[in-house]
Amino acid sequence: MIRVDRPNVTLERTFRASIEEVWELWTTREGIEAWWAPDGHRLTVRELDVRPGGEFVGEMTATSPGQVEWQTRAGIPLTTIQRIVYTEVEPPHRLRYRNLIDFVPGVEEYELESLIEFEETSSGVRVVVTFSALHNDEWSRLARLGYESQLGHLEAVLESRR
Repeated sequence: MIRVDRPNVTLERTFRASIEEVWELWTTREGIEAWWAPDGHRLTVRELDVRPGGEFVGEMTATSPGQVEWQTRAGIPLTTIQRIVYTEVEPPHRLRYRNLIDFVPGVEEYELESLIEFEETSSGVRVVVTFSALHNDEWSRLARLGYESQLGHLEAVLESRR
């Protein structure tokens, strides 16, 4: 079920790169594994089919002592399975997908919807990430921090290629 009772969260970044390069990092196994995980985690892509109805399945594993401690205290497994179904794919400008939130103890599973928009500008590629809020304000805050961390990793990967 997609939550409609909570507001969306929007983040925006501009990267010094070509739109094709940014798109490749969002849509290939090697690209996603290079940056997708937030701080304190590692991601391994198990399945990736970037087309409407296609799926992304990845294993997100806590790797830093602080993250391991937090997840253990919260009752969250150290490795969670990330399941995404792409609902819209418009290369190289737009990705929309739903991901299953099924790892929060005591919370019934639900779907989170995300929209990623890519726009070429004179200064690089503007990326706008919009996602539906999670089940409460604290988890929405944590999701925002996770996305911000991931976007920082994406920027570092792009900078390392220069």
